[in-house]
Amino acid sequence: MRLVLATRNEDKVHEIREALDGLPVGLMSLIELPEIGEIEETGDTLEENALLKAETVSAATGLPALADDTGLEVEALDGRPGVRSSRYAGEDATYEDNVRKLLKEMKGVPPAKRGASFRTVIALVFPGGKSRTVEGYCRGSIELEARGENGFGYDPVFTPEGSSFTFAELTLAQKNAISHRGRAIVAARRLLAGLLKDDE
Repeated sequence: MRLVLATRNEDKVHEIREALDGLPVGLMSLIELPEIGEIEETGDTLEENALLKAETVSAATGLPALADDTGLEVEALDGRPGVRSSRYAGEDATYEDNVRKLLKEMKGVPPAKRGASFRTVIALVFPGGKSRTVEGYCRGSIELEARGENGFGYDPVFTPEGSSFTFAELTLAQKNAISHRGRAIVAARRLLAGLLKDDE
């Protein structure tokens, strides 16, 4: 099976390739398909955005497509940034811009009230429109300052429950074992494996 990852984010591509390693699936991403323009995330939920991206790419390529959307939901901020996590500090925000805004908004919030959750929804869409979604969830807390050099996005300020290290202080393998995206990809991997077996 050939599968298109509906993203140009090299960090996401790397994590997904790592997690799907070993499946008999040929992976490509939008990095190799510049003719497919930017897909505007107009959905109100993570599910809507993931499906929108996967449906657009599958229709454009005639191939199965996988897309994800991830949100960081911070309790002290009434669930923000949520579906706008990647654009929290503006449409062209960098990872650092988003982290800076988050830490500024969390200034003065005591450790006991810095709870947060990461949620990833993955959509698989097949030619003809058949689709499935799976999701992964990771609870943790927001640190007072950034720590670590690995990962991307909010990883330097998010410490998962049961750990004293931020995602950015973990190796990719360690992060994938417990992270929201890692858990969602495990579910997507199971789904793909089942579909491949049915095809055989």
